[in-house]
Amino acid sequence: MSKQAANGPHPRREPRLSGPLSLARLEEVFSGCVDFSKREVFLHGDSQRKAAVCYIDGQARSERLNDYVLRPLAQDPMLAAVPESQLFELMERGALYAHGAKRLTDLDPVASALINGSCALFLEGRDDCLVFPVATEEKRSVGEPENEPALKGARDSFVESLRTNTSLVRRRLRAPELKIREHIVGRQSLTPVDVLWIDGIADPDTVALLEGRLDQIDIDGVEAAGSLEEYLVDAARSPFPLMPYTQRPDRFCQGLLEGRVGLFADGIPLGWLLPGTIDQFFKTGQDRAYHWLAASAISAIRWLCALITLLVPGLYIALVTFHPEAIPPKLALSIVAAKQEVPFSTIFEVLIMLLAFEVIQEAGLRLPGPIGATVSILGGLVVGNAAVDAHIVSPAVLIAVAIAGVAGYTMPSQDFGNALRLWRFLLAILASLGGLFGLALGCAGLIYHLAGLESFGVPYLAPFTTGTRVPRGHPSLFRLPLPRMKWRDGPVRTQNRRNQQ
Repeated sequence: MSKQAANGPHPRREPRLSGPLSLARLEEVFSGCVDFSKREVFLHGDSQRKAAVCYIDGQARSERLNDYVLRPLAQDPMLAAVPESQLFELMERGALYAHGAKRLTDLDPVASALINGSCALFLEGRDDCLVFPVATEEKRSVGEPENEPALKGARDSFVESLRTNTSLVRRRLRAPELKIREHIVGRQSLTPVDVLWIDGIADPDTVALLEGRLDQIDIDGVEAAGSLEEYLVDAARSPFPLMPYTQRPDRFCQGLLEGRVGLFADGIPLGWLLPGTIDQFFKTGQDRAYHWLAASAISAIRWLCALITLLVPGLYIALVTFHPEAIPPKLALSIVAAKQEVPFSTIFEVLIMLLAFEVIQEAGLRLPGPIGATVSILGGLVVGNAAVDAHIVSPAVLIAVAIAGVAGYTMPSQDFGNALRLWRFLLAILASLGGLFGLALGCAGLIYHLAGLESFGVPYLAPFTTGTRVPRGHPSLFRLPLPRMKWRDGPVRTQNRRNQQ
């Protein structure tokens, strides 16, 4: 055995199954599979003419199989009257009621069709078969989005079914310019992944770049959202997300209208919008539903809360440890009096409370809903009060950490909030080493890091900066009245930037 065969991945084979097509060969492929079923039927009761129908139990819908395939085979007198050489042509042209009949001669596509919910019909003495789609449509019904509550607007959300998600988009965007192209990702999972864009608006280079990266993905299966994100982004080592996603069809369609490229994966109830810029992670589906003044104020609060959750712990450490003269005298005396009975340093207090905050949050997320909420509330109160009463931390530290934690919950994107939480720890450590200078150095490093990120050729900070061949867009700190928003977002590089008269 070669070194590549021993240590490297299995060689990629196309087709995966080789050999001639026959009923015996198909049974050999699915040998040991309890869900593989074969049904033999006499054509119109003629024992001299026998057909075999193969399907995967659970993938095929029994009502469709019985009504569209098995019943016509057993009851249609024409099937017993025509010569055997014309049987397939007659079945293919309408003797059987299933739509989309295909005649296949290779083993690999027949096996894939059975796995996807089709049935295969074999006749004795033939080296081909007919495949009919009879797939089951069992899926989760369309409900309200859990992570993006709809207070004013549509209340439907994406589900795990790929075709259901594309139909939700088609219902809102009825233009024939909406293009949907499918790719298959995963050696074993063979997961359909759809790329969506509006022809004439989206940048063709972005579409081509996304499709090229999808074709280069070589993994066993797409079992989670990260299975695509970490292969498609430009900087996989950055904690900041580069692919904004949404559960709401209305927000997804709005992104397509802005010139972005959408992405769906079968089995994942969300849609990505590319390219991703930093302002996309501060937007919600309700921003266009509110009055523009209220929406602008709420957006400004989100940006302010992002700064608060990043800087407050480090700022507290820097001021108390290195720059007490910058604190108002009465507040400084109160902090000093509270710290007299605390045996630990300020940095230890802050870090232990930040860590306790993260532990309580993770415990609340992993437990069932009602229990998780109770644990989060009681855990926060009990741990906080107990830590203060035991003189492990001072009340000021508890207040600073609580303010930073609550401010982080205002982020519409949980992935972006997680990145801010990581950088919050780093800034707190730098502030403990160099005070305000260390905090400023950490902020400069953060800006440098964000300025170096790109998403499909578009700078991550594109709303506030401009890059090569990228027209300047308006910073999305505030929302203008909709009649005045006559131009699409500049950094997306749309073919037609004007969206209204």
